[in-house]
Amino acid sequence: MNKLVPVLILLTGAILFSGIRNHVRERRTGDLNRSYRIVFYNVENLFDIDDDSLTNDDEFTPGGGLHWTRTRYKNKLQSLSKVIVALGGWQPPDIIGLCEVENGSVLHDLCTNTPLSRFNYSIVHKDSDDARGIDVALLYNSETVRYIGSSFFSLTRQGILTRDILYFKALLKTDTCHFFVNHWPSRSAGQLESERLRVAAANLLRSLVDSVFNSGNLDSKVIIMGDFNDEPADISLSKMLRAHTVYEIAEPVELYNLASFPYKNETGTIKYQGQWSVFDQFIVSGNLLIQGKGNKTGPDQFRIFDEDFLLTGDEQYNGSMPYRTYYGYRYQGGFSDHLPVYLDLQ
Repeated sequence: MNKLVPVLILLTGAILFSGIRNHVRERRTGDLNRSYRIVFYNVENLFDIDDDSLTNDDEFTPGGGLHWTRTRYKNKLQSLSKVIVALGGWQPPDIIGLCEVENGSVLHDLCTNTPLSRFNYSIVHKDSDDARGIDVALLYNSETVRYIGSSFFSLTRQGILTRDILYFKALLKTDTCHFFVNHWPSRSAGQLESERLRVAAANLLRSLVDSVFNSGNLDSKVIIMGDFNDEPADISLSKMLRAHTVYEIAEPVELYNLASFPYKNETGTIKYQGQWSVFDQFIVSGNLLIQGKGNKTGPDQFRIFDEDFLLTGDEQYNGSMPYRTYYGYRYQGGFSDHLPVYLDLQ
């Protein structure tokens, strides 16, 4: 190996850490008053290097088309941990929803073999029936979040081999909150051709939310996060899930899509053929928008995390685009094809 390569890797890491430290110092002073920060991040193909005979993960092996080596895997873990640290600002995020993780092993490595090991993150995960073997998961800081329970809900009964919907119930100070982490079926077969699959996911999620509201506690606070592969105004979210995109007075047991309201970002969360879209969203129940006791939030507390170090130049369509681990089959050593999003509770 060229003797300069390790030096360049160390130098690149030092520059990235420096940029993140500067970002942390420049956070809004309002962050100091937050109660909780909740993050969602599609980490794009967080695979280990081992071949799983039950899933289509062959490309992500040393002998596969992407030449996915242990060094590249470790670099991916380090890069993702740096993003999560930067997302926290003055303190680590309290809850992190993730998607496109292969198994519990990669989550363990992320939490114990990176700078995240400084924090007391616990893992909620279950292998799903997804054909590629990628799952949703959740990390929570056990020092600030009290675990109550969790479940996983599958769409396989409807013949859809896709990721589960993760349900997580937790106590945030004195508030019992209900979280749902989603990664709905992709548009790879075409938007209209695949729409029925996302409608099915929306119907399942709606039934789960209704079961929370029908449990007898109208004060139940619901927070939905995920990569929905649809935008807020699309049928699956606006009609089937019934997540409002505008409101004057919030109703306690209605849902409101905070990603649909104006925000300062000029980007979306993913870019395809030169067009930005907001596929990664937070949706909350109305009682989180009404002033009163306990944790509250609002449209201005939702943000797309589009810091410069997560972006690279878009050579084909101009402007910027997410800095990915691979561009096609060319290894770049970036982060993800999605930008993370976060929500603050005050």
